[in-house]
Amino acid sequence: MATKDVLAAGAVVFRPGKRVLLVHRPRYDDWSFPKGKLDPGEHVTSAAVREVSEETGLHIRLGVPLSSQRYPVTGGRTKQVSYWVGRVVGSDDVSHYRPNAEIDAVEWVPYDAAMDRLSYDYDRATLKEARPQRRRTHAVVVLRHGHARSRKGWRQDDRLRPLVQLGRTQAQQLVPVLAAYDVTRVVSSGSMRCLETVTPYADTTGWSLEIADGVSEEGASPSAVAEVVDGLVAGDEAAVLCTHRPVLPSVLDALGLEDTKLEPGSMLVVHLRQGTVTATELHRTG
Repeated sequence: MATKDVLAAGAVVFRPGKRVLLVHRPRYDDWSFPKGKLDPGEHVTSAAVREVSEETGLHIRLGVPLSSQRYPVTGGRTKQVSYWVGRVVGSDDVSHYRPNAEIDAVEWVPYDAAMDRLSYDYDRATLKEARPQRRRTHAVVVLRHGHARSRKGWRQDDRLRPLVQLGRTQAQQLVPVLAAYDVTRVVSSGSMRCLETVTPYADTTGWSLEIADGVSEEGASPSAVAEVVDGLVAGDEAAVLCTHRPVLPSVLDALGLEDTKLEPGSMLVVHLRQGTVTATELHRTG
């Protein structure tokens, strides 16, 4: 009988000097990256950030995704661990960390020493993969609004068409996911269904919500979309851009990407370094 994978998430966190964050687990007497199992209903991205915080005391944001690890664990099951490159937000000082029964040491270790200290070959492979990706990136999250009222059944101005309950649930689920990438700029079409999708995040974090008519269904044109997207690419802060299915091909074209089918409430996270796309990842909510 097949059994489900144990799902976990973590991060390979770097700081200047090619130093990487490692933790020691006394139960297994091993050195590894901070990671842990997902809580029920938790999104894998927010789990990675939470686990690093719980095991090291540091708050991070996610950078480019890395290959997942899969290896057998007790009970005949397999653990799948999703990893990202991580970067600390705020202080990276671990000198005040208090050892406990789960993690009794947290250290910044030079890359070569970390390759020797890591206890498992699969962690060494992950560190080798992460090293060339350690330089700073910023994310532009291309988001399709959540599930909304049917267009056919809506008799008023289409711009006023709201989310249904599933869409409102998706909007709440997006909050920790966007926070995992440290999104500080919130840009949206002025249509109600887009505004309702990103308002919970803006309200929770306090970041301003910017309305861009150039990515609404009524105001979009290739040049208008490109102007909005170019502004996000040129910046150095993580941003979310909430728009509509008919506008998505123009948004992705402005990013130099092929069209990707996004379901309502889904997002394409585009990682950029100096204006160049280095990686993408697709996530769903709801």
